[in-house]
Amino acid sequence: MYIYHGLKAELKRQGLSMKELGKKAGISSRTLAKISKNQKVSAGVLRRMGGYLSVNVEDLYQIVPDNPVLRVLQEEKAHHVSGGFYHELQVRMTYNSNHMEGSHLNEEETRLIFETNTIHTEGGVSVDDVLETVHHFRAIDYVIDHAEDPLTEDIIKTLHLILKRDTADSRLSWFAVGDYKKRSNMVGGRNTTSPERVHGEMVKLLREYEQLSSVTLEDIVYFHVRFERIHPFQDGNGRVGRLIALKECLAHRIVPFLIEDRKKDFYYRGLYEWDRERGYLLDTCRDGQDTVRRLLKYFEIEE
Repeated sequence: MYIYHGLKAELKRQGLSMKELGKKAGISSRTLAKISKNQKVSAGVLRRMGGYLSVNVEDLYQIVPDNPVLRVLQEEKAHHVSGGFYHELQVRMTYNSNHMEGSHLNEEETRLIFETNTIHTEGGVSVDDVLETVHHFRAIDYVIDHAEDPLTEDIIKTLHLILKRDTADSRLSWFAVGDYKKRSNMVGGRNTTSPERVHGEMVKLLREYEQLSSVTLEDIVYFHVRFERIHPFQDGNGRVGRLIALKECLAHRIVPFLIEDRKKDFYYRGLYEWDRERGYLLDTCRDGQDTVRRLLKYFEIEE
């Protein structure tokens, strides 16, 4: 969506109407109607308007997402809004996703780190738990910034790098931070893709996903299942997989889902039973959408 606040402000400053600008800059009424509807116009039209008004073309408009949820996240992130939807999504998604993977930080401690960059606990706490909490905040920021970019191996690897850098794992010579695993691993006692086949399987997964004419929640969940079965990284696959799902929901105007730690058993059952019964995982993700919908309703944000 193109927002022409800069153009309107400049017209007001110079005492011109849109119709007058059209006549003097040679812009058709049809094109002016597109501007009034916040639609894209050609680069040539923008140059003519900028030239006539003697301003930089970039000052005339701003590109904002069509997805109102993504738009709010970007705006609140950019303006450091406290207590809003961005704030709550950061805390709740980070706490639940990390806790599912073994973090000992509770939600209030996670919130304190986000809000004050400090931590207070009654007992000891792992440095990695703190680092991975802070890194997860930054990974969500990365998702918001790149939500509308095509999903690629580079984006997926960058998410892993953001999450795992500076942790104890990163100091292991065989642990590839920001790259695919070097050693075979299992998840829940099940075999995953061998290291030498990971790149090929990821290329295949992304190619097939890219070929979809439209993307639904079920498509995103199915991608998530296949990603987790490949298990491309030595560790951090669950968190990266859920961040990818967040990105793709935002990219395709689908309400994101938040899997709460207390419902992780349903989530894992859904992953394991996907081939036999897709409804287990889909229903869990739809329940996670309802969690986000309640936040959207509270903050009066359109889906």
